[in-house]
Amino acid sequence: MTAFFYALTVLIWGTTWIAIKNQLGAVPVEVSIAYRFALAGSVLFLALIAMRRFQPIALRHQPFVALQAVCLFSCNFLCFYNATIYVPSGIVSVVFSAATIFNMANAFLIHRRKPEGRVLGGAMFGVAGIACLFWETVTSTQFGADTAFGLGLALLGTWFFSAGNLVSARNQRHGLQVASVNAWAMLYGAGIVSLVALAQGIPFAFETSPTYVGSLLYLAIPGSVIGFTTYLTVVHRLGPERAASMTVLFPVVALTISVFAESYRVTPLVGLGLLFVLLGNGLVLGRWHRPAAQRPMAKA
Repeated sequence: MTAFFYALTVLIWGTTWIAIKNQLGAVPVEVSIAYRFALAGSVLFLALIAMRRFQPIALRHQPFVALQAVCLFSCNFLCFYNATIYVPSGIVSVVFSAATIFNMANAFLIHRRKPEGRVLGGAMFGVAGIACLFWETVTSTQFGADTAFGLGLALLGTWFFSAGNLVSARNQRHGLQVASVNAWAMLYGAGIVSLVALAQGIPFAFETSPTYVGSLLYLAIPGSVIGFTTYLTVVHRLGPERAASMTVLFPVVALTISVFAESYRVTPLVGLGLLFVLLGNGLVLGRWHRPAAQRPMAKA
């Protein structure tokens, strides 16, 4: 099941770029993010209650649920979406692919857990592979103050995502179910982004076109309800460092679709990048002694 969840997450999050592209337009980005997580959290709440699988979460754990919302369902998305205003999305993908390295760094700083050589090596191969895939974008970008600001936002968004992995791992170690935590955290995230929009005076517009509504539904249900549940389950089973290795596969899926849908040109450098990505994932996932859930980890 871990392999299935891994593959399903890669497939879903590797295709959400199509839906995100269709969200850009008349509705401000902040408002679309708020709609996405308000809908996702509500659907997940109702589904869990209907299936009698909703787990009440004690008040003492709610601050950590809110912290997960800050990291995974609000601030990281605000950073990534706004980063694309200043730098091409390909560069944001390169930065985001370093989530495995961020996870190792955070795990060391917070839990004093030293990174494994195979995982570190695999992460380096993965980042190098993504850099090859987007090499033309990287080299054609004019680096200046705006680009530096965009890179800073992408780095900050990746840090938030990485920190959210560790917060989720903490919540699961304390017996909190992934889906129930996500239901609360997504609603918290929608509230946080809504407050940001209100503070900036951004109007809460809505577009009724089939394209916008369809992409919103895809991002909310497969992209959020299913995608985050499967991803965070993999985080619990393999550990944040190994689970984050799938971030280098999201652009690969997106570019594969572009080959058929948008006549994306495959070059030898792209092929080398793909080889690096596969080699990196092989190093990260090829062997582990025990499932992450069985490895001793310091409690937060």
